[in-house]
Amino acid sequence: MAEDPNSRGVPPGSEEPAGGGVSKPEGSVPEVTPEQVDERVVHDPYNYIDDPYVHDQPETDTQTLTVVPSVAPPAPPSPPKPKDPEPEEEDDDEGMLRMSFLDHLEELRSRIISALMGLGVAFILALVFANELWGLVVAPAMEALTRIGVKPELVIISPMEGFSIIWVKVPLVAAIFVASPWVLYQVWSFIAPGLYKRERQYAAPFVISTAGLFITGGLFAYFVAFRFGLAFLLGIGHGQGVSPMVSVNEYFDLFVNVMLGVGLVFELPILVFFLVLLRIVTPSFLIANSRYAILCIVIIAAVVTPTPDVFNLALFALPMIVLYFIGVFAGYLLVLKRENRRFPWGIVLFIFILFLALLVAASWIAVVKYGYRLVPVWPFLVR
Repeated sequence: MAEDPNSRGVPPGSEEPAGGGVSKPEGSVPEVTPEQVDERVVHDPYNYIDDPYVHDQPETDTQTLTVVPSVAPPAPPSPPKPKDPEPEEEDDDEGMLRMSFLDHLEELRSRIISALMGLGVAFILALVFANELWGLVVAPAMEALTRIGVKPELVIISPMEGFSIIWVKVPLVAAIFVASPWVLYQVWSFIAPGLYKRERQYAAPFVISTAGLFITGGLFAYFVAFRFGLAFLLGIGHGQGVSPMVSVNEYFDLFVNVMLGVGLVFELPILVFFLVLLRIVTPSFLIANSRYAILCIVIIAAVVTPTPDVFNLALFALPMIVLYFIGVFAGYLLVLKRENRRFPWGIVLFIFILFLALLVAASWIAVVKYGYRLVPVWPFLVR
């Protein structure tokens, strides 16, 4: 029977090598091979591994344990990082005011008072230049009467017409155009507390574009539409025993109707844009049904136009059709922004600059070579 090495006090792992090698003296510290790095001899708390006398202890005082290298338990998975909210998913109610019905009425009252104060300031400024403004208002009539060979003057039927027209109504119309940005700002300030946070960013574009289009419509009516319509109306029947005599009151009523009507019609792009913004319609729907939109525009132009002829009807309808498609294009840009797409502005800007350069070159050739001259009214180039 093989002799147990532990009976001689030899610790485990220090057995004699096979093949009769030279044995190590008793009491020497055993060498630990790399394969035995993970094994340790654990003794009672009062003994040490390197103590030479530990080998003389009986077998019952020692234990051989395999110490498994400690491995830290795996960390629990970290919770997923919350995604950044999309602009559409932000807390839209943040900053939205909660107002009662009486608070809304009080806010409406304060905005109306502010708008009227701005309009009053503009009216006082216009009143200072009342004579100059009346000269601008009557200029189309003087030009049309002179063209048909009639003495360029208007007549007063009642004693109060001159005062009420020149010193009240003309400054008031001028104040409406001058104060339109301030009035529109008050309108936006009233409705802004009820809008979502992402919708309030349209405040400045809304005020600037709406007021700009209103003023542009008034300028178009003054320099183009009203002059041609008035010349047509005053020339009807002239030379056949009919002599025009225009009343100041009738003339001013026609002037205001055309100016304000065309100014309001020029707000068509804003209307189309807000329909797209509120997701009531889409640009593709507006393009697909553009023939019906053009029909409605022609009907509106027929109502606004002061004359029944086709030329003046087209003069009103064509700009309105262009404005309609400008509004559709603005709605298309809004849809591209929602879909995180970009419009090729570089190509469009290049085409626009090229068209403008060709237009300037053609005008220069017409003036220099063919004897045309520039005038501030349509068609802007005359001999």
